[in-house]
Amino acid sequence: MAEQAAPATAREWHLTARPEGWPVPTDFALVEVPVRAPGPGEILVRNAYLSVDPYMRGRMSSRKSYAEPYELDKPMLGGAVGRVVASRAEGFAEGDHVLHSFGWREYATFEARASVKVDPNAAPLSTYLGVLGMPGLTAYAGLTRIAEIKAGDAVFVSGAAGAVGGIVGQIARLKGAARVIGSAGSDEKVKLLVEEYGFDAAFNYKNGPVAEQLQAAAPDGIDVYFDNVGGEHLEAAIDSINLHGRIAVCGMISQYNATEPTPAPRNLAQIIAKRFRMEGLLVGDHYDLQPKFVEEVSAWVRSGELKYRETVTQGIDSAVDAFLDLLRGANTGKMLVRLDG
Repeated sequence: MAEQAAPATAREWHLTARPEGWPVPTDFALVEVPVRAPGPGEILVRNAYLSVDPYMRGRMSSRKSYAEPYELDKPMLGGAVGRVVASRAEGFAEGDHVLHSFGWREYATFEARASVKVDPNAAPLSTYLGVLGMPGLTAYAGLTRIAEIKAGDAVFVSGAAGAVGGIVGQIARLKGAARVIGSAGSDEKVKLLVEEYGFDAAFNYKNGPVAEQLQAAAPDGIDVYFDNVGGEHLEAAIDSINLHGRIAVCGMISQYNATEPTPAPRNLAQIIAKRFRMEGLLVGDHYDLQPKFVEEVSAWVRSGELKYRETVTQGIDSAVDAFLDLLRGANTGKMLVRLDG
């Protein structure tokens, strides 16, 4: 079947103001721009799915971080998968599907070497942005390399119903953890963690102090904490962590929209007596694990041993709302935007 020709113009999201505290819709603009034909070495891609992720909040600030800030009045960047509609690059043909970082737009023209081919027949396209993509590799690297998961460990995961957290808990179980505990922001998500993902215990952090709920769920303490939330969760984990425990710090979403400096965990001095290790996690440091990750995790997905959820909104118009919902924790699993057509 012939690929539909690209239109003369298409839409893309621009950041028009740097958010102070929580982002608001007026910080963004949906702009119609010409669709550029590819030059030598380039491809033109019609995006099928766009990814929205917590780290994008940091790129909306002008503060120096591990990722370059978004430029104002320019298209934002993010993970996307799509179909090649025109190619002037060797090895890439019309109809190929690719994974790339030129999201937040309907069509993207870029150097082909900035993408990798994916096979929609091997797995649904959306999974290359989720369980088999960056969130999955983040979970895998953080748990196996940073936290050095061992059979018999008790593992606590915050934000456990999110794109990363749900995979962390299930991999921990598959790697022989003695007990897996998760926190989430609704009773419905707690039910999902226990009944579908196989967590041994889970709690709604809105129902009471995190430290008390964690101690009740893990009376013998925890050996590993995978942190997606920071704040009260990190402090509670330090209270419960056992001697020589390991903490992998992936994200601190509870602090991303703070307008004042947030206090460090008040109990951090326990690191001396408990000799636990705490290390930050950036997935970009661990792409050498990609082949092993894909081999192991895709097998678990195919066998049904590892389950995943996606929250999908429809159309380019919904992208900002999807991102804001993500920051509020309204998603279950990976938050995605499916483009029309």
